[in-house]
Amino acid sequence: MSRFNNLEFGGELNQRQEAHPAMRDGAMCLKEAQASFARGNFEQALRSYARTIEFDPACAAAWTGQVRMLIELGEFKEARLWADKALEKYPEESELLAAKAVALARVGDLQAAMIFSDAAVEARNETPYVWLARGDVLLARKERRAEFCFEKALGLAAGDWMVRWLIGRAYFHYQQFAKAIQATRLVLEVETGRAVLWVLFGRCQMELGLCAVAANAFEQARQLDPECQSLEDRAGGVEEAGWWIKLRGAWRRWRRV
Repeated sequence: MSRFNNLEFGGELNQRQEAHPAMRDGAMCLKEAQASFARGNFEQALRSYARTIEFDPACAAAWTGQVRMLIELGEFKEARLWADKALEKYPEESELLAAKAVALARVGDLQAAMIFSDAAVEARNETPYVWLARGDVLLARKERRAEFCFEKALGLAAGDWMVRWLIGRAYFHYQQFAKAIQATRLVLEVETGRAVLWVLFGRCQMELGLCAVAANAFEQARQLDPECQSLEDRAGGVEEAGWWIKLRGAWRRWRRV
């Protein structure tokens, strides 16, 4: 079943409430969504944000959360579609404007992305995500000001580890792996118990060909959270990368003979 089947609203609200008698509390759904997000389980977070809206259609944070999870899942066109739907209800919601800016940047509409990012900043409701999203847009535009925006986000985050994690993810998306490692390493110095940080750190190391370091990072993540998303895929990638490095080394040695 498509994940988008979970993002339906309106006439089926009462039927869905009956189907989920234990999930009548919108605040509980929102809390579960945020917890899934922090574990890197974006699929589950998306479903929980959708259920939050079923019980509390006026929850702007849940509408924004849906768009952000679609972005994290790589569903950029769908994220833009759902941002449009949400903005019909909350046209001046700064984080929704920011999320749409990211979705537009990720599909290559850089001019429109900047317009929506400007609108998010001008909404005068500064949050870490508004500046995080602006940095993301500027990375897409290959502008050096992205780092300034990320620093603004960190300044508003009051030590929230997730902001630096998301900065690392943004750098990773745009294949700036060294900067992604730097961002992740800084937060790992104080948040060693977060599996998602070790996963991101490992992914960056694997992209740079440092397979032994990557394997160690994935093992750390597995010990912290055996159900952490995509660990098996990442471990397989390490094995494949290790095989390729060995093959490449053998080829070079053969050519020298």
